[in-house]
Order: sequence, then structure tokens, then C-alpha cells
Amino acid sequence: MTISMKMKPAEFIALSACTMALTALGIDIMLPAFAALRTEFGLSHESTETSKIISFFFMGQIAQLIFGILSDRYGRLAILRLGFPLYIVCGLIAAFAPNLEVMLAARFLAGVGASAVFMTTIASVRDRFVGNQMARIMSLIFTIFLFTPVLAPFAGAAILHVFSWKAVFLTPPLFAMIVFVWSLRLEESLPKEKRIPPDWKSISRTVKSVLSNRVFLRYTAITTMLFTALSSYVSSSEHIIGDIYKRPDLFVWVFAGGGLAASLCTLLNSKLSSRYGARVVIKWLLCFYSLASAALLINTIVFGDPPFMPVFFTAIALLLGLNLAVEPNSSALALEPLGNAAGIASSLYGTSFFFIGAGLGSLISHFLRSNILPLVLSFFVLGLIATFLAFTDPRARTAAAPGKA
Repeated sequence: MTISMKMKPAEFIALSACTMALTALGIDIMLPAFAALRTEFGLSHESTETSKIISFFFMGQIAQLIFGILSDRYGRLAILRLGFPLYIVCGLIAAFAPNLEVMLAARFLAGVGASAVFMTTIASVRDRFVGNQMARIMSLIFTIFLFTPVLAPFAGAAILHVFSWKAVFLTPPLFAMIVFVWSLRLEESLPKEKRIPPDWKSISRTVKSVLSNRVFLRYTAITTMLFTALSSYVSSSEHIIGDIYKRPDLFVWVFAGGGLAASLCTLLNSKLSSRYGARVVIKWLLCFYSLASAALLINTIVFGDPPFMPVFFTAIALLLGLNLAVEPNSSALALEPLGNAAGIASSLYGTSFFFIGAGLGSLISHFLRSNILPLVLSFFVLGLIATFLAFTDPRARTAAAPGKA
């Protein structure tokens, strides 16, 4: 299927990266403002309550379940154009929230809007590409989109230096307005003849077929495991750097370094998955992930908690890079056998790793008061489970060569 008569492949990749970047921007740019938020809402210096601003946004992704069903019935563009206004309006409400409770509610609903945009983007890519080709395109999209965590903290700190935290919170909805206008050039990727009828019997049958697909469940579980540790780190990063390591001045540099490592890893993955195939590459990436997390855990136990700052954040940058290099492969492999239900499959996939992963990640963050062993242990245990799942995939032994997927 062609991308669009209006849009060339490079523009489609750039637009997809920007739509997905709304989720990252809605998180990363706000992290430098958390100290100001604690002062604004009368929270203690050690409080981890601000991590809920991230967790609630992630948990809003549960709406992908509904949007996936609707997008398979009404097409991708209808849901995409519903998500943008919800993201924008709720982002504005969060910026002017009078208290933390209102902000958390607005952040959850902004996450709902982001879920519509995120899910339709993945489904739109799946409509056009499959297998290793999808893994390559998703890697290119992720490479561009992952420059968001590199640049966003600097942008947030710069805005905070001149204006208040409200201006930082206003930036994502303002950027979303620009991307929304750009997205009007995008054409529908799901033809009417391939749409699923709007009856519950048909929908439940599709959901059942997706949830009974072992390939989908295996690779969705891998993404969820890794995202649990990632979301815990992201939501607690400002607390870890500023309060545990007592170096708030280094926050934007440390966080941007992790984003740069992730972007480079996904770019490398786009080359490797094209050459060797997604199933082979994902196993090697997870092996390195398990080894790196094991080394960090041993270092933390032997030399003390928290570990030496350069050691910890070098390991974290590597783990984040490997994590986000795995995701394009796991999403491609999870959705590969479900082309006729890409919307519902994408929504179940996204809901699992965003909602379940963020919920478990928030639980881990709760224990990060004055030490980081719970986070380090979660990287190791969850990475080990993900590696086991990848190596026990029976299809890997009979997978097609990369050029025949």
C-alpha cells in the first residue's frame, strides 16, 4: 500500500515522529519544573508526589482500548483528529490547575488524548508496512522522536529560567496545535472495505483473536516489562538526580544524555533489523540489556547504594538505549500476524505497556526515597524475564529471512 499521494515517505516518517513525540514532550519538558511544583503546591522537598504527574499521563493510555476499536471501524484519521483537541485542551487546563488534584485529572485526560494520537500512528504504520520493514520504519520514527528527551529538558529549563512552570506546561499543547495542522495533509490508511463492522460480536471476536495470539502476547509482555523500569526511572529522574545525588544542576545534561543514547541505539537498530531480522536482533539487544543491568546490580550491592554517579548514569543511558531499540522490534513482531485488526491490536499493545507498565513503575518509584536499589533491581529482574520470553519464541527457529518477511 502506498503512503499517500500527498505525502512522501520522508514526510510521513517525520510527521509520525512528531505525533508520537507529543507523548514524550508531555513528559520530558516538565521534569525540570518539578521542584517549582513542589513549592507551588506545598509539598516537602523529598516528596515523590510529583512523579504522579508522569504516571497519570501514562495511565491515560488505557483509552487506547476504546480508540483501537473505533479506529478499526471509522478509520485512523477520525480518531487522530479526536485525540489532538483532547490533548491540547487538557494540557491547557493542567497548566492553570489550582491544585495538584485538578492537575492530575487533567494530565490523565491529556494522556487519553495522547493515546488516540499514539495508537493511530502505530496502526497507520502497520497498515502500510509489515514485519522487518515495519521494524525499520518504526526505528527511523523512534530515532527522530527520541531527540525529544534530548532537547526537551533543556527547553524546559530555559523556559523556567525566564518564565514560571506554567509556561513549561503550556509548551506541549502549543506544539500539538502545529502538528495538528500538519496532520491534515495525511490521508486515510484503512480502506472502507477493510474496516470491522460496529457490532459487539465482531469486536469481541477480534479482541479474542488478538488476545489468543501467542506471538502478540509474548512481544507485548516484553515491551511491558521493559517499560515498567523505564517509566519508573523517567518519573523519578528529577528526584534521583536532585535529591538522592544532590546535583540538580546536572539534571538536564544527564537526562539529555540518556535520550541521545536511546536515539543512537534506535538508529543502529534500524540498520540491524533490516539486515538480520527483528527476531534475531531483539534477542541480542535483550542479552546486552540483561548483562548491563546485572553489572549495575552487582555494583550497587558491592560498592554501596547509591552507586558512584558516573557509573549509575552511564549504565542507565545504556539500558534506556537498549530498551527503546527493542521497542520497534517488539511492536513489529507483536502486530505482524494481526494486519486485519491493526487498530485493536495496537490499542491492546499500547494499553498494556503504557497503563500496566506505568502502574507498576509508579509502585517502584514509591520506594525511591533515599536509595535506588529498588530501581536497579527492577531493571535486572524485568530484563531477565523479557530475555527469557524472547529466547523461548518457537517461531524464531523457523522465521523467514529478513528479505522474505
